Amino acid sequence: MATVRDATYDVLRTLGMTTVFGNPGSTEEPFLRDFPADFHYVHALHEATAVAMADGYAQASGTPAHVNLHTGPGTGNGMGNLVTAWHNKTPLIVSAGQQTREMLLLEPRLANRRPTELPQPYVKWAYEPARAQDIPAAVLRAYATAVQPPAGPVYLSLPMDDWAQPADPPPAPRSVATRFAPDPDRLDDFARVLADSRNPVLVFGPGVDRSGSWSTAVALAERLAAPVWSAPATERAVFPEDHGHFRGVLPYAIGPLAEALRGHDTVLVVGAPVFRYYPYVPGGHLPDGARLLQVTDDPDEAARAPVGDSLLGDPGLTLAALTERVPLADRPPPAPREAPPAPEITVPLSADALFAALAAHWPADGVLVQESPSNLSALRRQLKVNRPASYFTMASGGLGYGLPAAIGVALAERDAGRQRPVVAVIGDGSFHYSVQALWTAARLALPVVVVVPVNQQYAILKAFAELKDTPGVPGLDLPGLDIVSIAAGYGCATEVVETPDQLGVALTTGLRADRPTVLPVPISTDVPSIL
Repeated sequence: MATVRDATYDVLRTLGMTTVFGNPGSTEEPFLRDFPADFHYVHALHEATAVAMADGYAQASGTPAHVNLHTGPGTGNGMGNLVTAWHNKTPLIVSAGQQTREMLLLEPRLANRRPTELPQPYVKWAYEPARAQDIPAAVLRAYATAVQPPAGPVYLSLPMDDWAQPADPPPAPRSVATRFAPDPDRLDDFARVLADSRNPVLVFGPGVDRSGSWSTAVALAERLAAPVWSAPATERAVFPEDHGHFRGVLPYAIGPLAEALRGHDTVLVVGAPVFRYYPYVPGGHLPDGARLLQVTDDPDEAARAPVGDSLLGDPGLTLAALTERVPLADRPPPAPREAPPAPEITVPLSADALFAALAAHWPADGVLVQESPSNLSALRRQLKVNRPASYFTMASGGLGYGLPAAIGVALAERDAGRQRPVVAVIGDGSFHYSVQALWTAARLALPVVVVVPVNQQYAILKAFAELKDTPGVPGLDLPGLDIVSIAAGYGCATEVVETPDQLGVALTTGLRADRPTVLPVPISTDVPSIL
């Protein structure tokens, strides 16, 4: 007789979810016992690492990923990156073991006391089945919930004695739509406003990349002869950054953002919240006289927007429909922006010099995963992303995501047969949040190159302290970190890089290696402005 465990693995096979990310615990062992040969268990050394790897894998593969956590404590360990998965809108099925049902009343060790409440509010759905036999159908419902817009993580708490129970007849496979078209009347209204606009501007967000709509975004921009900004603090690149219409990334503060849009009478925001702010710099949300139109597949984003009119719809489908409806503009295209000046080569390198060198040696089909907050402006200024699905970072602002996410992205590239090279830029502070991800990368022989700008400080926090006039904050310096020894201890190739030419050679060698490579690069300790 088939068991609940047998039936659940069959459901996972039907869904194509044969990769499981996790760190095994006692309450998960009954699920993992006699692990099927056609499944792949990706072993992380910490649950936060497992969640971020699964997130990177799901984003790069375009399909949901499964991460298995260790009851309440393991869920707690993974929560920081679960928050990021929520903000990244990454479809994840998060399963967690639960203590034996017969002991739950006693609250034994490792019992998850309120399992459906623990991951809230950063999951779309949380459930502990009333019967063991409900688990396979719960997995199907979890999948359907995770993939529907806005996509996101779901959570299943699964008692460890359920797996050996006899299964009910298998649930019928079913599918759900993951895209929806905009309301046609409101779409016509948006098209009329754009057609009548004197000087429109487009602001694109991560929904454009998630919906695979770069070419449509370019078509609309060219049809409107409109400049294009990336939404502030976006977790994905949204438009070819070498295109003449591209203006850069908007600042993530209220007043400066409105100032950047000054002179435009219509602001069309597609696939982004309005807006993702970080430091509080007061001002109007828009320049005087401007009207904002928002396209999003997330009702919550539409509801919380402080200004403008919103249209619910898949970003890609809506962009295509708008392109069909707006007339060809009779104004000239915007003048291309000026290229940044070539940075001076100093010892140690400035952040701009480091990233200019990285850009000079960048592989044509490379994927960038970054978590270097204080150096982000320099990175985006010097290194242009010109292909879809080629830039990933955390939408939440929480550290510890980028390094393991890069491992997940690289594994997805290998599993898909694309073999796109993956480079992570991880600040020396961020590096230590999930450093154990390097062990998994070494075990999987993934040729990820990790470039670590070393300034021995939390420079982003020093910049924030300057902005908010909060001197004397402790714990902002990071002396005595031996990144080379740590990386070597996890099985990585590693080399300190000090010159642009040295970076080029090391990058080329690392991307051809049979293991990860970590390249610490000493950089200037100057603290850049947070804006």
